[in-house]
Amino acid sequence: MSDGLALFAAASPIIQVHAVMATAAILIGGVQFAMPKGTATHRLMGRAWITIMGLVALSSFAIHELRIFGDFSPIHLLSVLVLVALWQGIRLIRRGDIARHKRAMARLYILALVITGLFTFLPGRLMYRIFFGQ
Repeated sequence: MSDGLALFAAASPIIQVHAVMATAAILIGGVQFAMPKGTATHRLMGRAWITIMGLVALSSFAIHELRIFGDFSPIHLLSVLVLVALWQGIRLIRRGDIARHKRAMARLYILALVITGLFTFLPGRLMYRIFFGQ
């Protein structure tokens, strides 16, 4: 087993689930952007993406590697914002506000997955060690 896989296997189960779900959200979200909108497949994948994103956000509350405010860090505030943004995206599409739904989901993907994901690759963080070694 490579060093990266060994580090991942040694991580707590909640971190493993969080990382796998975040990766799934990145992949499904990317497919969502590329595929036709408004189809039954788009709606089904959207529901899956919303569920996975909710699980990613909720699972973060059980991760306490960065402790700035007691057991929590600014990342946990982001998780609250993700949950609010998910609710907003659902509310917008149910109202038929497709343009705002599209912008909200794209913004959520970029901010919550891409930018935040890049922070997991900072030196010293687990993902950095998994992919780039100690």
